[in-house]
Amino acid sequence: MRLWLRDSERLPDPPPMKTDDRAALAVGTVLWAIAAVVALVLAGPLAASGHGWVLSATIVGVVLGLIGVVYAQVQRSQARRRERAAPPADGQRSARPEER
Repeated sequence: MRLWLRDSERLPDPPPMKTDDRAALAVGTVLWAIAAVVALVLAGPLAASGHGWVLSATIVGVVLGLIGVVYAQVQRSQARRRERAAPPADGQRSARPEER
């Protein structure tokens, strides 16, 4: 196995994949919310054993998950706006019915 390739041996980079990260972020946020409910129910025993920080950690997980979902939605909206604003490729007609 070689760790170094010359520039002439390299293949071109593949185009970036379009993904929808909102579903993964939403599932993770829901899991953090479930963990927060469990930690809230067990708050007394957790605090008695010195693990009172668990509730705070789950709340932080939920908040960061929500921030991630909002961020992914904003990124998706901006990407769609850029796609609509981009001119069609040479020799291709626009597929939008209002432009025909």
